[in-house]
Amino acid sequence: MMQDRWVLKITQLYETSLVRHGFMVVGTVGCGKTTIMNALTEGITDIGGSQYLPHKMTRMNPKSITGQEMYGVMNTVTGEWVPGVFSQIWKKCNDKKNKHVSWIVCDGPVDAIWIENLNTVLDDNKILTLANAERIPMSDNCKMVFEVENLNNASPATVSRCGIIYVSASDLDWYPLIYTWGRDRQTEKKQCNPDEANWIEDLAKKYIEKPELFKLIAINYTQVMPVPPVVCINMLLNLLTALLQDFVEKNQ
Repeated sequence: MMQDRWVLKITQLYETSLVRHGFMVVGTVGCGKTTIMNALTEGITDIGGSQYLPHKMTRMNPKSITGQEMYGVMNTVTGEWVPGVFSQIWKKCNDKKNKHVSWIVCDGPVDAIWIENLNTVLDDNKILTLANAERIPMSDNCKMVFEVENLNNASPATVSRCGIIYVSASDLDWYPLIYTWGRDRQTEKKQCNPDEANWIEDLAKKYIEKPELFKLIAINYTQVMPVPPVVCINMLLNLLTALLQDFVEKNQ
């Protein structure tokens, strides 16, 4: 059932990318937004052929830089135009010589400080207008993607221009992390005990899944900083990997 929901989200992303040149993948931390995009783009690239061009993603965090660093600014001393990070990525991804489909992924919170400048990109004009009056059109082989946790600070003008794919925390949940951790250790570390995968799954069912551990934590404890179950399981597996490292090295 979980795999069906996962495939459904990938299908929704694919269908949205066919009809929209700008779309948002919305969901909490650890729900699998990045994995869904990677699965789709890598799958299309592997299919190849005349029908599907290779897909490449260029990822950036727009909140890690200022608006001027993102789009560019005119140097008031020399009078020269200093290009921004996003404007340079935009030019590169919309080069007509490209033989692939480019996804420009903005991985960070959406707010009016930086995304309002992209309204002309997301509407039917499909043109990026910079402060130096330069207008760079969007090619047919480019997609504008936003990977965000929520749309609390997004304006209606921005949201209405984008396709929305919502990924619930329950679509993937935490159990696949347990499953893949055990299988990956058997594949990558030949000296691991072959029963490790079964042991970790039994442990998860006995101490986490059956007593509904995360529900008990939510009811009985007040967290200073709420942490999603997926992040908790990931930290648990990291600690377990570190503890088992000595045994792995001794058996090599």
